[in-house]
Amino acid sequence: MPPLISRRTFLKSTTAATALAFPAVLRAQPAGTPTPNNRLNVAIIGAAGRGGAAVEGVRNENVVAICDIDEERGRGAVKALAARFPEESSSVAAAEHFNDYRKMFDQLGNKIDAVTISIPDHMHFPAAMTAMSLGKHVYVEKPLAHTVWETRELTRLAREKKVITQMGNQGHAGDGCRLLKEWVDAGVLGEVREVVSWTNRPFYPPWREAVGSFKKPDHSKFIPVAPKSLNWDAWLGVAAERAYDPAYMPWKWRGWWDFGTGAFGDVACHIMDGAYWALNLGAPTSVEAISTQATDLACPLASVVTSHFPARGALPPVKYTWSDGSLMPPLPVDLEIGRDLPSEAGTLLFGSKATVLCSFYYETVRIIPEAKMREVAPHLPAKTIPRVSGGPFAEWLAGCKGGPKPGSNFEYSGPFTESVLLSNVAIRSRRRIEWDTKAMKVTNVPSANQFITKEYRPGWM
Repeated sequence: MPPLISRRTFLKSTTAATALAFPAVLRAQPAGTPTPNNRLNVAIIGAAGRGGAAVEGVRNENVVAICDIDEERGRGAVKALAARFPEESSSVAAAEHFNDYRKMFDQLGNKIDAVTISIPDHMHFPAAMTAMSLGKHVYVEKPLAHTVWETRELTRLAREKKVITQMGNQGHAGDGCRLLKEWVDAGVLGEVREVVSWTNRPFYPPWREAVGSFKKPDHSKFIPVAPKSLNWDAWLGVAAERAYDPAYMPWKWRGWWDFGTGAFGDVACHIMDGAYWALNLGAPTSVEAISTQATDLACPLASVVTSHFPARGALPPVKYTWSDGSLMPPLPVDLEIGRDLPSEAGTLLFGSKATVLCSFYYETVRIIPEAKMREVAPHLPAKTIPRVSGGPFAEWLAGCKGGPKPGSNFEYSGPFTESVLLSNVAIRSRRRIEWDTKAMKVTNVPSANQFITKEYRPGWM
């Protein structure tokens, strides 16, 4: 197994050279010249699975490259788009295919203006760092990165390179998040000191064992042979080398610390988004967690995490409680008798004047009980935050072409993702952690800082 490299070594490498094993990528590569009809030259990293949304979202631009580690699934996503949008998929159909983004940048870097990244969490950082180092605008699916340190570095580089960025927490481009923020800013809720979010995620079982078992796989029981269409080395990327295992793919990687970030990386960047933004929460000062057993390998199947956010100017401190694994919070006093909370996911904001119930993506934002919602409806504030037309990809593309900065740009989504990923640090530490955000350090449990960053397999960036 090739040795891993430390964060310090990696940082020196990325600062000085951006890549570890692909120096050809480092040539100065300005973005391509504008295409007819003001279309951007876009590269797609990850076309299958969630990447299908990227293929659809940029289909009216000039798609020059599609990179997917599984060529069969990548080409399948292109065929699916052609079936749905036969008149809008010509450039996607003509795009050049790759199964390694390093080769894509090396061969087509000077033809690319913008990049979408829809791949497993552990590879968000190296792909986005490479793209931004070359001056490319980036759209990165949530969570922004795999670790707190990676998130901080992506935010730093985006600011340095002045590229247009967007994290794919789609609800941030919706009306609901804006409505909630307008209500908070106008004082409709009064002082908000407590927030609760919940979800029925995670859906992933560990390895091939029964749910709840954390046994290491017995490779003597099967022959791990990767599909011919799969570039397994590229899928592993920065993770430590190991044999192909079908238990990781195509989506169960979310349950393994080496690749995913558990329920938090899966949905917290959606569910917590509106409340975090509306209350301008910033960084927590402490986080504590209880959970089912998490191991060095696997994320827990259920957890309850409480984050404490300090006062922010005139805004009071906030206690934010998250629960997953279908662990539901108590029914709030203001909820009508006989009415239940949505079992999939939701958020409650408890204000001194009103309690608000929000759905998964904040599609629905309502004061409870409904009788009070009807009572205050005529007096709710006017819309003051511009609305987004066309969704998060359209918002990002417009920003790339000189329009307003996207709402979930890295200046916002970076600190937000840091606060989300700190929950995993608390889960893995099994202790209450106290956080110094300026120093990017857990101050009371030194061993917890090992989870702020990670080591990287050489040859990948």
